[in-house]
Amino acid sequence: MLCCVRRSLGTMRDADVVDPETDPTATWALEPEQVRRLTSRLVAAGPSSLTHSPLTGAPLAEVPASTADDVVRAAALARGAQRAWARTPVDRRAAVLLRLHDLVLDRQSEVLDLVQLENGKARSSAYEEVADVALLARHYGRRAPAYLAPRRVPGLLPGLTAVRVLRHPVGLVGVVAPFNYPLNLSIGDALPALVAGNGVVIKPDPQTTLTALWAVALAEEAGLPVGLVQVVAGGAEVGSALIEAVDHVVFTGSTATGRRVAAQAGHALVGATLELGGKNALYVTDDVDLAVTAEGVVRACFSNTGQLCVSMERLLVHEAVADAFLAELLPRVRALRLGAGLDYTADVGSLTSAAQLERVQRHVEDAIGRGAVVLAGGVHRPDVGPFFYEPTVLDRVPQEAAVAGEETFGPVVSVQRVRDDEHAIALANDSEMGLAASVWCRDLRRAGAVAERLEVGAVGINDGYAAAWGSTGAPIGGVKASGLGRRHGAEGIHAVTRTQTVATQRGAHQGLGLGRLYALPAERWTEAFTAGLRLARRVGLR
Repeated sequence: MLCCVRRSLGTMRDADVVDPETDPTATWALEPEQVRRLTSRLVAAGPSSLTHSPLTGAPLAEVPASTADDVVRAAALARGAQRAWARTPVDRRAAVLLRLHDLVLDRQSEVLDLVQLENGKARSSAYEEVADVALLARHYGRRAPAYLAPRRVPGLLPGLTAVRVLRHPVGLVGVVAPFNYPLNLSIGDALPALVAGNGVVIKPDPQTTLTALWAVALAEEAGLPVGLVQVVAGGAEVGSALIEAVDHVVFTGSTATGRRVAAQAGHALVGATLELGGKNALYVTDDVDLAVTAEGVVRACFSNTGQLCVSMERLLVHEAVADAFLAELLPRVRALRLGAGLDYTADVGSLTSAAQLERVQRHVEDAIGRGAVVLAGGVHRPDVGPFFYEPTVLDRVPQEAAVAGEETFGPVVSVQRVRDDEHAIALANDSEMGLAASVWCRDLRRAGAVAERLEVGAVGINDGYAAAWGSTGAPIGGVKASGLGRRHGAEGIHAVTRTQTVATQRGAHQGLGLGRLYALPAERWTEAFTAGLRLARRVGLR
């Protein structure tokens, strides 16, 4: 994917945009032929726009834009391929996912480079996307036949009524993927839809289109029919056209945009799975191993440069251990390495855009202006790259500060001291959002009792987010303003299917069943039916 000239960017001191044509040793460049090959897969007839790498600000690729008519065409192409795919036995569809599992692991170096160049994240965070796609492909590759199998349920007349519940693909699923996880929130979210027999149209974020295109090409290499997954490129207007063209939409993004997606999907009477914003809380109790907890908290707060919906942005620390805990945490935060190299030398990568940097700076400066104290970080680092920002810990943040209630979506966390478990639960739940939370405690029974009372979709005990997110058999998603529906597990695949009930009356042509009952006078059959209902209740029929 990349040209052979490489040089570490972590030591750059010049904040000016690098021109790779005049200084080819200053950055990595995508091979033009590879870019052309990838973008040729787009259904796009609009003008091209130039993307830049967040790592250096250097030009990256010319990406054509799609129009509303392109979305209609992409939907028609995917629907055309979907009809034959839906008739393909589920075990053969699942086998494609298992081959994709192997390919994404074998070819990870290609996509790790690409994710870093488009998104700016550290390589270890990019690897989480590779691992997640592999986990999802393996899970649905193994479990989809069982998730989609016909289900028998008790009939109205035991012995005479046989009932099956079937699952069919909804038809066409639209995936609107964000910039922060361009691999697993594009192709990863498409996998349950595909193995269920659907066609898919993906609209990636304009900054990370190439990663989605690479993933679709790899899926086709694994055996996915060409044309079953289409990719369109563009902004909100393309996303809006996509909702009108599909039978279910999977959206990951901000709560504000999610509300608009939900409204449009509701008007179109199509289903929607929405994972939206989070202002996630992590509670440190008074009985923890401080060093172990500090290590975990660093990962929970600063992985993926904080551009993670389930990242922890609020630290609720028991007052009995707060000072000792911070003494363990802050040196670890300050020791995190910033860098723009396409290798594993950096712990924290770049924010993805100027808009993200502006939001982070605004939140921190607003908090400081209202009396908050910076314990670590709080510094923009253009010497590393244009959008780098030091991992930041804030203390004494007033409730009226923007960072106290709004999602920052960057490497910033606020500390708040709590009296006890009740105080921590009340503060954690004092948010319009409810995506994820984390509880750190030696006493697992106590931690579990706290977790059950948190108004969120997923809780990690003695873990930030990886254990819950990576347990792909378990559903994950938000409550309150953090979304609707669930991804992963049975819920993730059932969302992109429709059920059909087939009820068969046995013996109808032999004078048995409901027809015989209804042939009686109304007062007699209703009396007989009432007696039957009472009998069913007594014998425990369901």
